[in-house]
Amino acid sequence: MKSEIVFGLENLAWPALLVDVKGVVLRANTAALDAFGSALSENAALLSTIWPPENGATAVDFLTHWEQSPTPVVNLKFRAPNGPMVAYTVSICTCTKDGKKWFVLQLLPAVTPPPAEPSAGKVTADSGLALKQKLDCALQLARTMSLDFNNALTSILGHTSFVLSKAEPGHPWRHSLMEVEKSASRAAEIANELAMFSQQEKQTRRSPPGNLNTVTQRCIEFFRNANAGQITWNTQLERELFVARFDEAKVQQALTKILENAVEAIDGTGQISVQTRNMELTEATQDRNVHLSPGAYVSIEITDTGKGIEAEVLPRIFEPFFTTKKGGHRGLGLALVYGIVTNHGGGVAVSGRPGAGTSVRIYLPAEKQFVLEGVETGENLHGTQTILVVDDEDILLTMAETILTEYGYHVLTANSGQKALVVLSGGDTKVDLVITDLVMPTMGGRELVERIRQIAPAVRILCASGCVLPPDQQIDLMFLQKPYTSHDLLIRVRQALATDSHERSVG
Repeated sequence: MKSEIVFGLENLAWPALLVDVKGVVLRANTAALDAFGSALSENAALLSTIWPPENGATAVDFLTHWEQSPTPVVNLKFRAPNGPMVAYTVSICTCTKDGKKWFVLQLLPAVTPPPAEPSAGKVTADSGLALKQKLDCALQLARTMSLDFNNALTSILGHTSFVLSKAEPGHPWRHSLMEVEKSASRAAEIANELAMFSQQEKQTRRSPPGNLNTVTQRCIEFFRNANAGQITWNTQLERELFVARFDEAKVQQALTKILENAVEAIDGTGQISVQTRNMELTEATQDRNVHLSPGAYVSIEITDTGKGIEAEVLPRIFEPFFTTKKGGHRGLGLALVYGIVTNHGGGVAVSGRPGAGTSVRIYLPAEKQFVLEGVETGENLHGTQTILVVDDEDILLTMAETILTEYGYHVLTANSGQKALVVLSGGDTKVDLVITDLVMPTMGGRELVERIRQIAPAVRILCASGCVLPPDQQIDLMFLQKPYTSHDLLIRVRQALATDSHERSVG
């Protein structure tokens, strides 16, 4: 059974089904196959094969009626392989893509209603199960939406940033293009928050080694240019910073949020200081809420001369949805920073007093060695290598081909993993780098990576995705977070092509 959308409920302990409007079961997780057997194992299996008359309507009629007046949870019966019917409490939600609609059904053992209404405010185990069903369904819907949204934004950001890089400073359309890029970047923040909500597991993908000075300097330059003349910047970057393993896109997102808060805290003129340094701890150390075990670390400290933080607010700054800002802020900024840093094995400490500014210190585990960063200037982003871009979204293939071709690369495209393997197996053209999406129908990016390792082990690989890798599917390869700009794409391509293929492995 196959579908055109990603089914993220495979590992649930209870049955889950993906059904279209005609009652065809497109996907059934392992628990559903265990519960209903061969009835769901065939292609184009029908929900009606496990749907008894006792439900009062046919399966298709029920879905049509539910769509017109939906209720999140309903009690239904289903026919087990040996004949008897089993009662379930069913949570239902819908997914839509390209005008097509699907129903996601999650089946938990039916709960007998209590003889009396529970007291006000009391949460029962039964209501907790129903809430868990609805949350899982919401997570799946959020995950699907964030992936589609990120793909669309990647095309918008890629094309817009590419045209901006070619437009002269005085071009009459430049201001409008910058506004498009700004709006798309704002939408990307929302998409990333949606992705973070849908991804509850801790990220454990082993990231490539890097120098935090490069990311830090890039973030500083962005805010320095945007606030020229208002804020004085004092930058002290360790000349030989220890190597840290980090997801560059996520760490940049965390630093951007901290610097954004520092700029907003300054009313009029002020100063922001940014310092990076190496730390070698021989014994356990405590900084506010952060406990550091003995070892090597890199530290980034950002200090502003703004309004500071009230003492009663300081303990709550990392709480999701807590904010002291006005104007529609959602209170997810520092919570997101905390999540990114701690998922890298580090910690975030914040100190400050009213009227005396704020200091934010990030600690990340490090290795006592150094890495030379690639040059990021525009004239060094060109290349002549052959790149195969793999993505099931044609708009992203067109965008990548347009940008990479302009910078001298020979670009091949494939809209599926199977077609990519045909290109790599043909032998007509030597492929130097494969850029592959991780989430694709039929053959996902992870499977494609494994197959490439078998048929073309010397080919370098750059993985791209709008979601966080689950901890049970680790890939020790370079990663490009969607949505990305043309500059992000070109930098990652240069870094991937400079990587020694013998140092890469798949976990």
